Amino acid sequence: MSLYLLGSKSFWTILTVVFLRYLVLASIAFFVFYIVLRHSDTFRKIQSRFPANRDYLREIGYSVLTSFIFAGVGFAIFLTPISAYTQVYFSISEYGWPYLVFSIVLIIFLHDTYFYWMHRFIHAKAVYRIVHRVHHLSTNPSPWAAMAFHPLEAVLEAGIIVLVAFLFPVHPLAIGIFLLFMMIYNVYGHLGYELYPRKFATGKIGRWINTSVNHNMHHQYFTGNYGLYFLFWDRWMGTLHPDYEPRFDQATSKNAPQTIK
Repeated sequence: MSLYLLGSKSFWTILTVVFLRYLVLASIAFFVFYIVLRHSDTFRKIQSRFPANRDYLREIGYSVLTSFIFAGVGFAIFLTPISAYTQVYFSISEYGWPYLVFSIVLIIFLHDTYFYWMHRFIHAKAVYRIVHRVHHLSTNPSPWAAMAFHPLEAVLEAGIIVLVAFLFPVHPLAIGIFLLFMMIYNVYGHLGYELYPRKFATGKIGRWINTSVNHNMHHQYFTGNYGLYFLFWDRWMGTLHPDYEPRFDQATSKNAPQTIK
């Protein structure tokens, strides 16, 4: 990271926004589910045990590093001469509000595709140990794991912003709303609790939506369930864990015996 980047007030502003977004959302989730509702029967823990304090500290530490990398990419794309070669625009009136809303939806679906194939790539044996193992140290993830990436994985994760900026016209507001949605869903995916209602995973719409149970199983078993927001690619490519729907049913059943350890 160049001295120019570290000396820029704009960089530190972006970094503050990136880290505070993570800190606030993860803190709220942790406080509600790991402190207030820790012994409540209202929501069932997906895995019965809780992570150790050292796990939380590791997840937060790597998330700080990820924040620096995300901020660096954002700074480079939007606030350096590179921006002149992108399709980033700054006046909403140039394309209108309907296009801005459409672009947010488009980014979400594009990111889901990007993430699925990138995720499968970093699970390749030659890549996994170097790039992705850090994230999988959280076999029983908490909300703090939402950005707990090795720096190389953080670069790959940030690649979606680079791709979007060059692929089609995008306003910084659309990027900002998308990133907020991404962080909310990422915290939920690593929550360790399931918030969707019972039978959601087998419903006409729910069967295509990723859930906290689904991603928690990925952390527990290391393979399968590679999606982010949706299950399109996992179902189409046959990478959905065969026990996903029974596990979802178990996690959302208040009276079912909890066998997940």
